[in-house]
Amino acid sequence: MLMILSAGLVSADRPQDGFIREYRIGPKDLLEIKVQEVPELAGLGVRVSEDGSITLPLAGNIALAGMTKDEVEKFIARVLIERNLVKNPQVSVFIKEYQSQVVSLIGAVTKPGIYQLVGRVTLLDIISQAGGFKENAANEIFVLREGKSEAAATIRIDLEDLTVNGNPKLNIPLQPGDVINIPADEVISIFVFGAVRNPGALQVKKSARINIVQAVAQAGGLTESGKYSGITIKRTLKDGREENLKVNLMDIIRGKKPNIVLLKGDVVFVRESIW
Repeated sequence: MLMILSAGLVSADRPQDGFIREYRIGPKDLLEIKVQEVPELAGLGVRVSEDGSITLPLAGNIALAGMTKDEVEKFIARVLIERNLVKNPQVSVFIKEYQSQVVSLIGAVTKPGIYQLVGRVTLLDIISQAGGFKENAANEIFVLREGKSEAAATIRIDLEDLTVNGNPKLNIPLQPGDVINIPADEVISIFVFGAVRNPGALQVKKSARINIVQAVAQAGGLTESGKYSGITIKRTLKDGREENLKVNLMDIIRGKKPNIVLLKGDVVFVRESIW
C-alpha cells in the first residue's frame, strides 16, 4: 500500500546518459576539467565548494551551481574567451563524483548509509545496493521527501506488497535528498490454547498486526470439538489489569463482527463444545 505517491521521474532511453546530461552540478561534486592546448587545464580535478563555485588556474573563481555538464563547458569556454586567454577553447567536463545527488538509507538493511543517485534509481535498487533487508525489517517503508515548498512529505510503502506481490507502483524512483527509513520490527508472542490442532506460542512480527482469525488458522484451526462461539482473548493492559474479550469467531468470519487485532502477550483460548 502506498499512502502518498509523488510524481515519477522520466527516464531516457539510456537512463545513465540522460542523467549525466540533465544533472545539475552542486556543492561537493568532483569535476575533471580539460581544455585542449592549455597545460594548466589539462585534466584538472576540482571539487565544487559549498557556495557552488570552483577556482581554476587562469580563469579564477567561477560560479556554476545549478548548471548541467554542457552548460559548464560552454560557460568556462566563454570565460576563457572573454578574458583573452584562449581564442577557441575546446572544453570538456567529466563529473567524477555526484555528491550533491544522494539519498540516505537507515534502519533494518545490511549496509545503511548514504548512496549516490547515478541514473534512474528506484527504491529496490537502493535496497539491493545496501545488501537487502535484515530479518527484523518491519512491514512498512517510510520515504521522507522534501517538496518544492520545503515542506516534508512521508511516503508510506507496504513491504509485503512491494516484495511479495511485486506491485510496480510501489518501486518508486528516488529523488535527491530522500531519506529511506526501514524500521526494525519487534517479534512478539501470541498464545493459542484449547481446542485447536496445534496449541502453543506463535512468533509474529508486531507490524504484521495478526488478527484472531489468522492466529487460529496458524494454530491449525479448531478441532472437531472446538466451539466457534466459545473463544476468549485474555489481555494484560498497560496498567497491569487483565481484560477478557469474548469472541464469536463465526460472526467475524461471516463479516457480522469486526476482526480483532491481537497484541503482544495475548492469550487466545478456544473452549470445547460439550455436545
